[in-house]
Amino acid sequence: MRTYRELFRTPEFTPLFATTALSVAASTVSGLALGTLVHSATGSPLLSALAMFGPSLAQVVGAATLLSAADRLRPRTAMTWITLAFAVAVAVQAIPGLPVWAVFAVLAAEGLIASLGGGLRHGLLNEILTKDGYLLGRSVFNMAVGILQICGYAVGGVLVVLLSPRGALLTGALLYVAAVAVAGLGLTDRPPRATGRPSVAATWRVNARLWSSAPRRYVYLALWVPNGLIVGCESLFVSYAPEYAGLLFACAALGMLVGDALAGRFLPSQWRERLGAPLRLLLAVPYLLFFMEPGLSVALAAVTLASVGFAASLLLQERLLRLTPDELSGQALGLHSSGMLTLQGAGALLAGTVAELTTPAVAMTAMAVASVTVTLALAPGLRGRPPIIATA
Repeated sequence: MRTYRELFRTPEFTPLFATTALSVAASTVSGLALGTLVHSATGSPLLSALAMFGPSLAQVVGAATLLSAADRLRPRTAMTWITLAFAVAVAVQAIPGLPVWAVFAVLAAEGLIASLGGGLRHGLLNEILTKDGYLLGRSVFNMAVGILQICGYAVGGVLVVLLSPRGALLTGALLYVAAVAVAGLGLTDRPPRATGRPSVAATWRVNARLWSSAPRRYVYLALWVPNGLIVGCESLFVSYAPEYAGLLFACAALGMLVGDALAGRFLPSQWRERLGAPLRLLLAVPYLLFFMEPGLSVALAAVTLASVGFAASLLLQERLLRLTPDELSGQALGLHSSGMLTLQGAGALLAGTVAELTTPAVAMTAMAVASVTVTLALAPGLRGRPPIIATA
């Protein structure tokens, strides 16, 4: 499967794509609104960064307790209820006078629920598509994320001005409700991919099995750590340039869109292994310019170029699936998603803490240096093409 026409002709791909797209639009609009609301109330770079990316920290709890359900629940039912829970959570955050501690309590609940949602969605995508179609399908999902973040941050910025941050939050809740409708009406009621009841013990058992393989460990670390450190840089956009934060986020999404389009549709297979390491370095190196506190045009160019490097995650996901039995694909991808988002939350926490002690520009530079260091350290374990493992 090498063309977009073939992809969208695949049964169930379109409704799954639409459900995901609406959810991304909702999270983008509501995330910017909430970050702005918290920054206005507290003036804290740390709290505003955590408001946008902090829920990811709760995903480590979900990854350790809930993730076995990704392969053991009926995908349509679980996705519908999870998306509805997000709609309710965002609506609650729009309540006037809600204390900051209550806002973060709701965010923690969102992160816990999201840890299961990633495994369900990515596992279902792997089930719907053939093995040779997953990379293209995942790239289209990532491209949609890029486009919707460009539009979402731009529209979100306008909505924050025209409707206030709380009005923008309610808009995000309505987008989640639309995603619920699409999932319920468009997806087939498929059976679970794996037998047995979801449990904490089952989650730990499969996670231990996934982590026990050295090649998979290198892939997971490469997916989680450099990415999380650079998202820490992004979490400081509001503090670095409050009036242009939406534009910086939009440029980051544009770079991600370009990288995913190149990796998913145009890169020949023989080039993917060669470009993995350079893309992982590209993700961080442009952020080193922020040490000089560049003007807006240079900052926008650096952010756009760096975000092309997020395409490395797409190539690493393809590598992970080659190393994982089919019946564990949902939990394997869910562990990737939860671990990545957890490290993104940790990156936001670390970057916000450094920015509190220094400046946002210094903090962004420090995170970029750390990302380059980790990428170089992991490079030896990611050389060579792994064998395909299709069954347990």
